[in-house]
Amino acid sequence: PLPTSPALAAAANAAPPQQQPAATVSHGRLFRYYGRASAAQASSSAAASADAAAGEAPSTVETGLPSVNLRLPGLEPPTPVGGARRKTSFVTAAVQAVGPSVVRIDTERLVDRPALEGYLFPDRGGEGDGQRRESGQGSGVILSEDGLIMTNAHVVKNAAKVTVTLIDGRTFDGLVRGTDEFMDLAAIRIKPSGKPLPTAPLGRSDELQVGDWAIAIGNAVGLDSTVTLGIISSLSRSAAEVGIPNKKVNFIQTDAAINPGNSGGPLVDSASRVVGINTAIIQGAQNLSFSVPSATAQWVVSELLAHGHVRRSFLGLGCQLFPVSRLFQRAHLFDPPTAVQAVNVVPAGPAARAGVRQGDVLLAIDGNPLRSVDEIHRLLPTPGKRIRLRLVRPSDARNPNGEGRISTVELTTEARPHGT
Repeated sequence: PLPTSPALAAAANAAPPQQQPAATVSHGRLFRYYGRASAAQASSSAAASADAAAGEAPSTVETGLPSVNLRLPGLEPPTPVGGARRKTSFVTAAVQAVGPSVVRIDTERLVDRPALEGYLFPDRGGEGDGQRRESGQGSGVILSEDGLIMTNAHVVKNAAKVTVTLIDGRTFDGLVRGTDEFMDLAAIRIKPSGKPLPTAPLGRSDELQVGDWAIAIGNAVGLDSTVTLGIISSLSRSAAEVGIPNKKVNFIQTDAAINPGNSGGPLVDSASRVVGINTAIIQGAQNLSFSVPSATAQWVVSELLAHGHVRRSFLGLGCQLFPVSRLFQRAHLFDPPTAVQAVNVVPAGPAARAGVRQGDVLLAIDGNPLRSVDEIHRLLPTPGKRIRLRLVRPSDARNPNGEGRISTVELTTEARPHGT
């Protein structure tokens, strides 16, 4: 046997060292450090804490792996309070650009009181005999710094008093400069004072495409500056399709939510431009909202300011729509599935003087196909302009799909008598 020193013998007889258990890192530890502590650092810290509690010198555990700076998603330190938010969306940009120019319009009107009501409620100040005061509310948008506001005609209809309130709290008395019931649009003027009025830029509604973003801003059910988002669902939706045949306008359809009080507010595109005036919804339906295109609104407002009403051309025709046959389409190179037939011709009217007769089928105005009666109103120019009307004169007026002779007539449009 080899000689052994007392020190080596004591070490040999000592109990073998127990293997240090693998260090573990709890999620609580990582959450506490927001992902900045590595597994090795956490285990070393835990071992050091245990040794210190036992009154022993801290031990070192070698893992044999490099330290890893572990970060978990969502565990980053929160942004300091007051830090600037740099990211934004096109909706936020549109609201910041157009929102200040959207106004609340409060109206008061006198309406006839039911006969029995006069006995139950005495007349109050400012109300005439047999009348009562009724209030309403809508939205509008400021177009110019001199106080021009555009809204719907039904918002200010028969209003005895109009009050305009801006988003900054300023209020003004409004003067209705003109209304057009056919397009359901109105122009209001306020007298600006104090700081300049915010205005909204007008966009081109004729450049819209189905699927484009649409932002509706208004005072829905009395909640000022409500913003909703949707897309353009359809273009050129006729008033007859919407269920209001007394209007003569092709609407923009969108699924942006519009509620009572939104009427007259702007429909805004993703470039922060006003492309429509929110006008109507279908009661009982969801996500079916309709707006007057900005191109139409701009023309109507200019007519109201210049003449007090919209000048419309008059042909002197009463028309109806009928479905055309495939034979008719091929014979006359007419693609639409329906056509317009004149069923009444006003004597000595523009159409009668040009030679249009009862039973004639109207195919096009200045080369634009007529798919509906509404197309006639849309395509007619201002009074006094020459147009070319392409038509078919059937051999039998009772059968417009039968054989007929094509001809083109020229006529000069005349102004429709105001109020008709």
